[in-house]
Amino acid sequence: MLLAKKRIAGMTIFSMAAVLALTACGGGGGSGDKPPAADGDKKSSGPVNMKIMWWGTDARHQATLKALDLYTQQNPNVKFTSEYLAWDAFWTKLTTLAASKSMTDVLQMDGAYIQDYAKRGLLEDLSDVDLKGIVDPKILDNLRYNGKLYGIPLAHNGSGIVFNKAELEAAGVKIPAKDWTWDEFFAFAKEARSKLPKEKYGITDGTSSWEWYQFYQTSNGKGPMMVDGTKFSLDKDLWFKFQQTYDQFRKNNTVPPAQVQSGFKENDPKSDPLGSGTVMTRTATVGSVSVLEGLLPGKVAVVNNPTGPSGGGWAQATIFLSVSSSTKYKAEAKKFVKWFITDKEAGKTLGTTRGIPINEQIYKDLLPDLKRVDTIGKDLLDVALGKALPFYPAPPGWEDFVKTYQTEMEAVMFNKQTIEQAYDKIAAKGKETEMKLGKK
Repeated sequence: MLLAKKRIAGMTIFSMAAVLALTACGGGGGSGDKPPAADGDKKSSGPVNMKIMWWGTDARHQATLKALDLYTQQNPNVKFTSEYLAWDAFWTKLTTLAASKSMTDVLQMDGAYIQDYAKRGLLEDLSDVDLKGIVDPKILDNLRYNGKLYGIPLAHNGSGIVFNKAELEAAGVKIPAKDWTWDEFFAFAKEARSKLPKEKYGITDGTSSWEWYQFYQTSNGKGPMMVDGTKFSLDKDLWFKFQQTYDQFRKNNTVPPAQVQSGFKENDPKSDPLGSGTVMTRTATVGSVSVLEGLLPGKVAVVNNPTGPSGGGWAQATIFLSVSSSTKYKAEAKKFVKWFITDKEAGKTLGTTRGIPINEQIYKDLLPDLKRVDTIGKDLLDVALGKALPFYPAPPGWEDFVKTYQTEMEAVMFNKQTIEQAYDKIAAKGKETEMKLGKK
């Protein structure tokens, strides 16, 4: 199954963020009601110029700049120096800033990296920011690292499957149902192959995606492939069962041929597997599903990832605002990050540019003006929550393993090597990575 690039969402459509790094200052005058400072913090009275950076789409950039102007209007002593980048450029820049101990005062943070930055002492503890009645305590508990909170969650996120309901119904294929199992998912693929036109498919080939296999492993109670970010854990028997299923699908033409699969490009109208009409299902996140509704307006519906004995998929906040531990504006920064998710005007300005707002009241205020393209993410979240497992991204240090996994399994897809040969290389790379991380 071709996975939507998230990210992991929060990914809200990181792969579409193609703008280069820009720098802009937010200003403004006037006055207004100031939200309360974080518990125990003193209010800043002198001039404050906070640096802030984030990644995302142009819509997110423009909305955030307007929100910063609004904050300055309410707090005339505070101005911002803003930098906004595409996903890859953001992390490249942040790595450099961290190494030179010059991280911005406030920064957007992702669930895949927040523990690593916190562990290195680069993020401020935000546990004293009072979020009672604003964020569900269960959400906050899931986000703590060593009992501390290093990021204010901005939006809900989760994984699921988007399907072309209109075409499936027209072909007489049974529609995916909430909480379906992996057996039902594979049965769906076979039925779709038997009823759809020759060059249309029920599912994509999930062989080369380590994440798609990990969904299978975790749903069967075997845990993630990278335990605590340091230990490699690949269940050999389960992995072979999964890969052999897809191997048979390739032989039976149940999934697209490797040549077709390799040409897929997510969110592109002509080459997205679902958007182009070639495949009837595709994975997506809460933050990215709106793109697919935009490509096929009124034709798609959502369902959770296939489930096993332990559940399936994930639903968790993955995008945050964090504060650098080196900032000289700690009190003002804490006040600002709370304001970012509580101020009603800011909520209207930011809309759903980072996904479904974590503050339920803000989302309710937005709801009357939202269209289907905005609310389908909430539909996906609702179906994902019931059986959701924790969010298990590839931890820092596993990048080479992820590339190796994809490369070796693509070789299998193109019949250049056997599943057994691929397993040996993948397992060896996993152990090698584990040893390297263990020595750090």
